[in-house]
Amino acid sequence: MTPAQSGHLAMLAFSALVAGSFSLGVLAAPYIEPAALNVVRFVIAAVIVGTAAALTTGIPRSAFQGFWRYLLMGGVFGTYFVLMFEGLKTADPVAAAAVFTLVPVMAAGFGWLLLRQITTPRMAMALMIGAIGALWVIFRADIEALLGFEIGRGELIYFWGCVAHAIYTPLVPKLNRGEPAIVFTFGMLCGAIIMVGAYGAQDIMATDWLALPGIVWITIFYVAICASAMTFVLMQYASLRLPSAKVMAYTYLVPSWVILWEIAKGSGLPPLAILAGVVLTILSLILLLKD
Repeated sequence: MTPAQSGHLAMLAFSALVAGSFSLGVLAAPYIEPAALNVVRFVIAAVIVGTAAALTTGIPRSAFQGFWRYLLMGGVFGTYFVLMFEGLKTADPVAAAAVFTLVPVMAAGFGWLLLRQITTPRMAMALMIGAIGALWVIFRADIEALLGFEIGRGELIYFWGCVAHAIYTPLVPKLNRGEPAIVFTFGMLCGAIIMVGAYGAQDIMATDWLALPGIVWITIFYVAICASAMTFVLMQYASLRLPSAKVMAYTYLVPSWVILWEIAKGSGLPPLAILAGVVLTILSLILLLKD
């Protein structure tokens, strides 16, 4: 398997794991503040990733030179997750997943600004198709709502989180100094704990941890293990092998995975008109993955 193929496989797994956080996040969001939830998930993820790094590649002291890099990346990605769970208090999970598919367009722009990565005309067309599909889902296939830019408050909050996510993607190759992906991920998680912990200290202290319902703990452990520890390593692994736009192209699969999660929860299929937007995002993915 070539480095590029292994990067694609990593992002396929990434998209499947990320989708679950939307459906579970909607259920947990009303019971806990986003900063409190995310500090706990980052701590759990850091323990898992740090242990794995120590047992495999090792964690050399040199990896933590320039610790400001981890604070920067942890702050940026922590911003994404805090705004995600704040948005999921009111956002529809499929619509939120569609907002997530706007990340590749923004990642391509930041990839050019930070790394001078060039987006070809075909890739630009694919990103535009994906963005149109995403907007169709976000505005619930309502032309009047689209023209009037009537977007839900939760979706709008989450959009700004996605801007942070798009900045993070090209930051990985920009700031990596040769550290293995798993060690780099551990450093970023440590930075996220510090930054989000400082921001949400009051919420953490105010949370009655023993009184939280079971769905909150299920969500915390899922996002810590599956949507943090595993996906951080997968995305950073892929970011070192693929252009930023192709890495984030796999976000176009997330709405489809979320629909499957919602069906499993008993929520049923979204309206056919909305599914047309999901089809466009899949078409965009196919175009982006061609060399």
